[in-house]
Amino acid sequence: MEFLPEEIEAYAEAHTEAESDLLRALSRETHAKVLMPRMLSGHMQGRFLSMISRLIRPRRILEIGTYTGYSALCLCEGLSPDGKLITIDKNEELEALVRRYLNSAGYGSRVDFHIGRAADIIPDLDETFDLVFIDADKVNYATYYHLIFDKVRPGGIIIADNVLWSGKVVQQGLKKVDKETQALLDFNRMVQDDTRVRNVLLPIRDGLMIVEKI
Repeated sequence: MEFLPEEIEAYAEAHTEAESDLLRALSRETHAKVLMPRMLSGHMQGRFLSMISRLIRPRRILEIGTYTGYSALCLCEGLSPDGKLITIDKNEELEALVRRYLNSAGYGSRVDFHIGRAADIIPDLDETFDLVFIDADKVNYATYYHLIFDKVRPGGIIIADNVLWSGKVVQQGLKKVDKETQALLDFNRMVQDDTRVRNVLLPIRDGLMIVEKI
């Protein structure tokens, strides 16, 4: 994920709004107790997600891939007064941790937490979303995109994480492209070719694809 020189990244973070004490505590606990802490959105990306949410003031947010809840907390910062976030994850072992931090932040009653396969849950969601954040298994990114597209309002935003996949998407010299890299290559091309949207790929952390539904 290290695309920028360390000193540039450190300077950028030093001139970005600080994360809250609660988010900092969640980051520490995730790194200390949970496998694969690199999956955490973290300071810079978290502040970006928060800013996008605050600009949109969404009534309905869908998050596909909760992990320990850092990104959910950031996205909730922009919810409209009657807003709700729906988050989906298949790892039931992290539910208690996520709910504890959501409750501590005062968002517990405004978050619907679904445990299970997103591909099974999304079709049954009777909602129109202002903002969708995709950060789950990479091989199903295209599936999630198709499942949620008609549920996103015109002008709504879809954000997909990890679309640069530690730089593997440009390592054409690889003898064999792994299935996750190929899935992301296909997803990025699909979005680029989708005439129903406007999009920009930002090299923030591991790459964020920002999509506006026209």
